[in-house]
Amino acid sequence: MDGSGSLAFFGGAGKRRYFGTDGIRGVVGESLTPELVELIGNAATTWSGRGRVLVGRDTRASGPLLEEKLVQGIVAAGGVAVLGGVLPTPAVALLAQDLGAVVSASHNPPEYNGVKLFDHEGRKLTDAEESEIEALMDDPGPAGNGGAIERLEGAVEGYLDHVLDRFGTDLTGLRIAVDCANGAYSGIAPAAFERLGAEVTAIANAPDGENINVGCGATDLSMLRDTVNVGGHDLGIAFDGDGDRMLAVDEQGNVVDGDQIVAVLALALGVDQVAVTVMANLGFHRLMEERGITVHVTDVGDRYVLEALRREGALLGGEQSGHVVWLGDHVTGDGLSAALLLCGALAGRTLSEAAAVMPVFPQVKENLRVDRREVPPNVLEEAARVNEELAGEGRVLVRPSGTEPVIRVLAEAETEEEAKRLCGRIAELVRHELG
Repeated sequence: MDGSGSLAFFGGAGKRRYFGTDGIRGVVGESLTPELVELIGNAATTWSGRGRVLVGRDTRASGPLLEEKLVQGIVAAGGVAVLGGVLPTPAVALLAQDLGAVVSASHNPPEYNGVKLFDHEGRKLTDAEESEIEALMDDPGPAGNGGAIERLEGAVEGYLDHVLDRFGTDLTGLRIAVDCANGAYSGIAPAAFERLGAEVTAIANAPDGENINVGCGATDLSMLRDTVNVGGHDLGIAFDGDGDRMLAVDEQGNVVDGDQIVAVLALALGVDQVAVTVMANLGFHRLMEERGITVHVTDVGDRYVLEALRREGALLGGEQSGHVVWLGDHVTGDGLSAALLLCGALAGRTLSEAAAVMPVFPQVKENLRVDRREVPPNVLEEAARVNEELAGEGRVLVRPSGTEPVIRVLAEAETEEEAKRLCGRIAELVRHELG
C-alpha cells in the first residue's frame, strides 16, 4: 500500500529472447554479433515508424563497427540515422529524436557491447515494447525507402549546457577527484566541474578502446579512493563507461553508494516519495520511514525505477549500484547531473557528514555463475521462510541477473557476521540445486 513511510512494489521483467534488464548486450562476436546489431537497428526503426534515430556510442573498440552495422539496419528500414559520435547514454536520451540508440554495454568489461533504446521522449522502452521489437527481429518484413545518414553537430556542447544550467551550482573551493572510467564522460565530466569553479583531478580519462571500466569507474573504486586519500580531496566521483551510473567517495576515502546518495538528495530536495529497487539497504527504508517519505520498491533495473516514478508522479529514485534518477528537467538517470546535485546538497558539510544521516546495514553478496538463470522454487521458498523468521531485522534476496549468466544472492543483517551466515546458507543451497 502507499502512504507516509510505506512501501509499494512495482516491476518485474518478462521473458524476452534478446533484451535483458537494460537493453541487449553480450560478448562481441559471441552472444552479440554485428549481424544481430544490424537486425536490432532495422527492427527498432521499423517499430518506431521509420523516422529519425539518434545514434551514440561509448568508447569501446568494437563501437565503430557495431555503430556502422546499427546504422545499416536503420537505413535499410527506411530511417534516418543521426550520428552523435561518442556520447554519454543520458545525452542520447535527452537528444533522442523519433528514437535514440546507444551502442554500449554500460558498466560491463571491454569485450562486451550492446544496444540501448529510448523512445521519442527519451524514455527507456517497456517490456511490452521490447517484445514488439523482438517480434520484428524474427520477422523483419519488407525494406523501407528513403533511408539516409546525417551527423549531429554540437551534441556534447548542447548536452553540457543543459546539465550545467539545470543542475549546476557554484563549486568554487571544492576539490574533486573525477573517475571517468575511460568511457563516454572522458573529457566531458572534468570540464563540467571546472566550469562550475571546482578544482578537479581527472583519472581514467584517456580511453583507448580496451580500458573502459578496467580497474576504474563505478565498478572499481580503488583508484578513486587512493586518489582522494593521497590528494586530500573533498570527495571523489566515479562514473561507469556510458555515464548512467555514479558513485561517490567521501573525504576519508569511504564509499558512498547509490542508496546513500538518494537518501541525501531526498532530504535536500524535500521530496515526499522516492522509488528504489529491492536491493535498497534496510537503513534507507528506516530513514525514509522516519521522515515520512513514501518508498516505492521495484525490480532491479533503473527502467523499473523510472516506470514507478512516472506512474506515481514522483521525481527521485535510484539504485544502490549508482543509477540515480531526478526527473526534474531530465528524462532518465544521468551520472553527471546526479553528481552535481550531490555536490549542491552538501551545503557546506563534508560528504561523510551528509551521508551519515542514513544508517547502513551490513550487506553480503555472492554471484554464482550458472548455465540457467532460473532460481529453483525450493530456493525461493527457503528465502521466503528465512525472511519471515527475520521479521524485518534482516533479509535475504536471491535473483537471476538481467545482464550476466549468474544468480545473485544478497543477505542483510544488523551484523556482518550474521549477513555472511545468511548469504552462505542460501548460496550453498543454490549451488546444490544447480550443480
